[in-house]
Amino acid sequence: MLKEVRYKNWKSFADATLYIDPLTILIGTNASGKSNALDGLAFLNRVVQGKDLQTILSGDPALLLEANIQAIRGGVEWASRRPFTSFTLEAVIEYNEEIDYHYSIEVSATSDVEIVSESLIKVNRKTSKTTNIFTATGEEGSPSIEAAVYNGKGRPKHKQLKRSSSLISQLKTQETREEVDEAIQFVVNTLERIFILDPAPSLMRDYKPFSNRLASNASNVAGVLAALPEEEKSHIESLLSKYVSRLPEGDLQRVWAEPVGRFQKDAMLYCEEQWPGSSEKLIVDARGMSDGTLRFIGILTALLTRPKRSLIVIEEIDNGLHPSRAGILLEMLNEIGTERQIDILMTTHNPALLDELGMEMIPFIIVAHRSVKHGASELTLLEDIQALPKLLAGGSIGKLVTEGEIEETLTQQGSGKR
Repeated sequence: MLKEVRYKNWKSFADATLYIDPLTILIGTNASGKSNALDGLAFLNRVVQGKDLQTILSGDPALLLEANIQAIRGGVEWASRRPFTSFTLEAVIEYNEEIDYHYSIEVSATSDVEIVSESLIKVNRKTSKTTNIFTATGEEGSPSIEAAVYNGKGRPKHKQLKRSSSLISQLKTQETREEVDEAIQFVVNTLERIFILDPAPSLMRDYKPFSNRLASNASNVAGVLAALPEEEKSHIESLLSKYVSRLPEGDLQRVWAEPVGRFQKDAMLYCEEQWPGSSEKLIVDARGMSDGTLRFIGILTALLTRPKRSLIVIEEIDNGLHPSRAGILLEMLNEIGTERQIDILMTTHNPALLDELGMEMIPFIIVAHRSVKHGASELTLLEDIQALPKLLAGGSIGKLVTEGEIEETLTQQGSGKR
């Protein structure tokens, strides 16, 4: 699983680390760096798939339409923190109880977007022994880069690779030693399982073709559910119904997708409503569902259909959800995440949701904020704030966020004031 990501001169970050747990909550004011941190995860996800670096940052309309992805916000111009012209992203990935893989990629974000350096290192946490899997550093102006691929014996093999896409994505298709192949494939698979989810209810209301992969905006929920094998479809729809029925005052009884049209290759999302005290059942399609309900269904579908050991990233997870349902949302995240071994990273401003977390979740809350000294974004674990006990004595986490007490304390802590 992905354990941490380090940002060096990435967007608004100078040098910061995002720690990832089974459930991680990222909070912070507007322009604090939350979205920039998530953009870094999106970059890592796409770069190991072999996508062109220029396309990842600035986009290609034809490719983006086909893949249903957006260019990284700010494009090439804002990828590196000013006045720097390159950035580095590092990922620590847990292989087992002893072994971690450390992956690093440095990219020049100028008129020519290209690899500056890239490496993959195996680290034994118990012995602190490190083993190079591959390393590479390019010369300025050179169209190619030489990667040293280590086999554990004698001199490494040198391979000439292009600089316009990640080296790890190129090496995964080349025949190397078994240990090298295994390490590269494991890291690639882990980063490919990062899923950035931003449900768009307005796009979920139409008929959708069958699909075997959920779109990042959840627009094709109906197509994904309808395409599932019958037994799996029945199981997932029963779980959807179980959780969605808790949202309103007991009116939603069932959620499902159904093939439509002459060729039965398109689908529509439906729900069944029945209010307490009434025997009448009403079938409503996605066009009549609320934005909050559709977002909830999109999140649930991602949790239930993404591969195990995925990381699902959801910005403003509670958007459109009534504060009184915050507890249901957290219960759902914990239950499904634990059962399916899925990690969840979410951002939120919702005081009701933060209060529902409870004191036991404090170690998993991260605060994005700006350094008072140089203005760069920083990521601070809530439990590392020196004055946290005093703050909590004055109110709940939701209250502290609403009143700006956490950010004010971090400002004072950064300036040396107490």
